Amino acid sequence: MEIEIGRGKRARRAYTFDDIAVVPSRRTRNPEDVSTAWSIDAYHFDIPVMAAPMDSVVSPETAIQLGQLGGLGVLDLEGLWTRYENPQQHLDEIAGLPDAEATRRMQELYAEPIKAELIRDRIAQIRAAGVTVAGSLTPQRTQEFYDTVARAGVDLFVIRGTTVSAEHVSSVAEPLNLKKFINDLDVPVIVGGVSTYTPALHLMRTGAAGVLVGFGGGATSTTRATLGVHAPMATAISDVAAARRDYLDESGGRYVHVIADGGVGTSGDIVKAIAMGADAVMLGVALARAEEAPGQGFHWGPESHHPQLPRGRRATVGQVAPLQEILYGPSSVSDGTANLIGALRKSMATTGYSDLKEFQRVEVVVAPYAAD
Repeated sequence: MEIEIGRGKRARRAYTFDDIAVVPSRRTRNPEDVSTAWSIDAYHFDIPVMAAPMDSVVSPETAIQLGQLGGLGVLDLEGLWTRYENPQQHLDEIAGLPDAEATRRMQELYAEPIKAELIRDRIAQIRAAGVTVAGSLTPQRTQEFYDTVARAGVDLFVIRGTTVSAEHVSSVAEPLNLKKFINDLDVPVIVGGVSTYTPALHLMRTGAAGVLVGFGGGATSTTRATLGVHAPMATAISDVAAARRDYLDESGGRYVHVIADGGVGTSGDIVKAIAMGADAVMLGVALARAEEAPGQGFHWGPESHHPQLPRGRRATVGQVAPLQEILYGPSSVSDGTANLIGALRKSMATTGYSDLKEFQRVEVVVAPYAAD
């Protein structure tokens, strides 16, 4: 449904997670009878949780821990871990910076060149623990480092940017040919962000195994203020899920996974993301609150230290509980920041669904949330 903004412009109404709610049906279940498992390509996970490639969320150690807990940690291969042999002192410094100095100092720290040998070593460290290995590069860095990443032995490769398209046009540099790149690479590729039907369909046609929906960095992003760009997540996921459905028919049965990335901060957001059609969620702030998180109670993404146009900030998120309790409880808080998987199970059981694919069919209503 379009609405008239003025005589010269019409717009489609879009909805955030706060605008919708799931609705119970005629059946309920025991939470113990609900499965939260999902698979992408040959890789199976007990929970639909990917940790966002942000230095405040994923270190090699937390990637290993999350893998052992049934999820997937994605290491930022352009972060401090691949710029410094020992980044801990710099993480400590970022956590201690006054707000007014944080952006400028992070720009300086992230100006250190990325080192191919550190990419290799960090991937090897995660692989040695026996968990699924995933690493992320931006489209701009992919051509430079993907060979290093492939030789190091990632299982899943993520190309993640604010907006990634299959038809990037550039007069100053040769753009990444996603279709050729994905066909040449011998590992599944997840690519995004994207927020509408047509760009998502084009990304699916490149051969991607998964598509990231959203712009990432929800809790720390200032993209709306700096660029005027914003995608309400409930509508964005639904649009991209529709592209998945149509591509499934077009391709003769090839299923591309939809992963919600950005603005998924609480257990209720996870529930609604899957209800709108996501197969999994990529979590930033929700996992940055873990006691083991490298950010030490602070959270920031790659857009926060862009050398020319920062589009994010270092945010204070606090430390809620150990990672195990963030995911599986028990929780001592009632705001949806702990026992994320327990809450997902409870919601699925309350609405009568036994697995994630079934839960994508749950009824939803538009019910804007009125804060007290």
